[in-house]
Amino acid sequence: MVSAVCALVATGTGLTGCSGEDPDAGTNGVGKLPATNIQSRTKAAAKAADTVRLSGTVVSNGRTYKLDMRLAEDGGTGSLTSQGSTFQLLRIGEQLFLKAGKEFWAGEDGGGSDGGDGGADAKAAEKLSGMFVKVPADDPVYQRFSGFTDKDDLLDGLLTLHGKLTTDGRREQSGVRTIRITGDAGSGGTLDVSLEGSPYPLRLVRAGDAGTIRLTDWGEDFALEEPSEDEVVDYGQQLPSS
Repeated sequence: MVSAVCALVATGTGLTGCSGEDPDAGTNGVGKLPATNIQSRTKAAAKAADTVRLSGTVVSNGRTYKLDMRLAEDGGTGSLTSQGSTFQLLRIGEQLFLKAGKEFWAGEDGGGSDGGDGGADAKAAEKLSGMFVKVPADDPVYQRFSGFTDKDDLLDGLLTLHGKLTTDGRREQSGVRTIRITGDAGSGGTLDVSLEGSPYPLRLVRAGDAGTIRLTDWGEDFALEEPSEDEVVDYGQQLPSS
């Protein structure tokens, strides 16, 4: 009688859980693989995807960034918040734009080209506030923030767990079944990988309390458009230098 009920449930709903049933039935099969293979599969799936959205926190060079970025092969767009200051990033090809308030440009985090006091003067900061600032590729600001808009480089760094890889059971992220892999029992980071469709990474907890990131909207198109001319200030021409 029990086996008949299990068969009926499995046939009617696709659910598993009865004794003897395959927990990987109806999945993409990566749950059966060793953790190292799962990590390889999920990296390959992430690289093959055209787009992704990353949201959460990242600790980089001692600073905590709250991010919400949409990334594509040829650029990215979104927002970063650090030390109470929020700014927008937009990269199309090699061209990076940054939009922030005057507090960002006037403060030490502005990274202005004056180099002497760590930020632009108040007059320049007022001019740059609320505008898309065109950042030259050889400027420290470009080097510091362009990586947040580079899909392949960012994911390659984030999706590497440290230490011995093992699996750590099944989970669920936003209604999607996942398999969790860990580095050094969690101290080297954890990654939840989709068991449905492509084995995309869906949630990452970085090693050393270096942030937690959700990865969503895999393969979903979004627009990458340059701002209009009246919204843009050329960083190299407008900021004073000392």
